[in-house]
Amino acid sequence: MSSKQALREFQSRLAERLQSARTSGVAASWLAVEARGRRLLFPLSHAGEIFPWTDVQSVPYTHDWFLGVANLRGGLHSIVDLAAFVESRGPIRRTELELGQSRLIALNPMLETSCALLVDGLHGLRTVESFASSAPAPDGAPSYFGHTYTDMDGVQWQEVNLQALSQHQPFLVIGV
Repeated sequence: MSSKQALREFQSRLAERLQSARTSGVAASWLAVEARGRRLLFPLSHAGEIFPWTDVQSVPYTHDWFLGVANLRGGLHSIVDLAAFVESRGPIRRTELELGQSRLIALNPMLETSCALLVDGLHGLRTVESFASSAPAPDGAPSYFGHTYTDMDGVQWQEVNLQALSQHQPFLVIGV
């Protein structure tokens, strides 16, 4: 199965789930993603369109987490490796296969930031009812971290406030 066909099928399933949630009265709150083994939740109101990996034009003299710029549906977007940014470590090397399975999550245009975040995988939509407990972000966590949620299987998910991230000073300064 080609990656384009798989993406279309995933987007169809996601659209069906969104429609089902609307008609059942259950509102999804987050888009669940994974970045370098870390489970993350993006508020749906902050997340924009989901894109497959595409060619990214690198930009010299930038941080390792800033991958470059790409044309996404006719718009020029900055591409940020979210895991590398959050972990403040060196660049994350990915194989072509891993990049083919990764996704770019554009920030909602209302955030006024033409940026897309590279994540390793999508885990669908989540509602508050998907979780057994929640706790405030741990002391020392970045300002854009929201609550930490634990699902019914005991897996922890970290909420990422994309609006706060888009205004976070280190995120805005891409140059070294």
